[in-house]
Amino acid sequence: MDYAENILGTIGNTPMVKLNKLTADLPCLVLSKYETFNPGNSVKDRMALTMIEDAEADGRLKPGGTIIEGTSGNTGMGLALAAIVKGYKCIFVISDKQSKEKMDILRAVGAEVVVCPTDVEPDDPRSYYSVSKRLGAETPNSWYVNQYDNPSNAKAHYQSTGPEIWKQTDGKITHFVVGVGTGGTISGVGKYLKEQNPNVKIWGIDTYGSVFKKYHETGIFDEKEIYPYVTEGIGEDILPENVDFSIIDGFTKVTDKDAAIYTQKLAKEEGMFLGNSAGAAIKGLLQLKEHFTKDDVVVVLFHDHGSRYVGKMFNNEWMEKMGYVE
Repeated sequence: MDYAENILGTIGNTPMVKLNKLTADLPCLVLSKYETFNPGNSVKDRMALTMIEDAEADGRLKPGGTIIEGTSGNTGMGLALAAIVKGYKCIFVISDKQSKEKMDILRAVGAEVVVCPTDVEPDDPRSYYSVSKRLGAETPNSWYVNQYDNPSNAKAHYQSTGPEIWKQTDGKITHFVVGVGTGGTISGVGKYLKEQNPNVKIWGIDTYGSVFKKYHETGIFDEKEIYPYVTEGIGEDILPENVDFSIIDGFTKVTDKDAAIYTQKLAKEEGMFLGNSAGAAIKGLLQLKEHFTKDDVVVVLFHDHGSRYVGKMFNNEWMEKMGYVE
């Protein structure tokens, strides 16, 4: 008989799926690492489990403890699934720009959800960074995860996602393209791939309103680059320790409008019902067209599932209200 001991045993080993219509004008083979096949429907299941196991191993997370984290939704879902199996409570702090579906899903799996304003500075006491840190300090027998600076985040992708991509492409991958938020995925996968072949190019997808692209190109943290944006799950107004800029070959920025429109295009033209960051990732990949040749194998990672965005990018009334469609 073939079965997993519990739901955590189904994390990883996600399929690689070829893109066809949206990439028809590109000379190369484009494959997507399709992370919605994880049980929590996102790539974040991988690092959530690794962060918990590492915290258990060194005593930061104790039996019956409370897991506290600031999340845009997906890391929270991964942490919640592991917490259910392992017997922990969860408090998640989320910003008010995240979709209602994400908040409802976290509550559905038993987490307490605290909602904070988006449009405040990271060090403002109301920000989701500050509130999650404060709750971590105030709550007895709790562990504040801090996915942004937690090295187990990138480690998870170095140990699982990177090796899977290398094996699934038979070592023929030439470019890896992925949206960057905490930096764990791009840094962990990028480190592994470059150890196998230093010529593999690692491209980050950034959004307007985020600091990554300019910082990577100039070394300047420009606060004038920071402003509120709609795209969920990528970009930052801080520099997480998990972003290893030395591994990244370049960034391209995608507008909120393009990210939303291409999220719909993936569903309608490829049958890929995916999240907002996937729309940004495929548009960013198309913007990098001149970097690819006919011999290249390009892998783009798609983070999460479209069910978390049915009230937004998959709702034409919302798209019209935002001015993204006529």
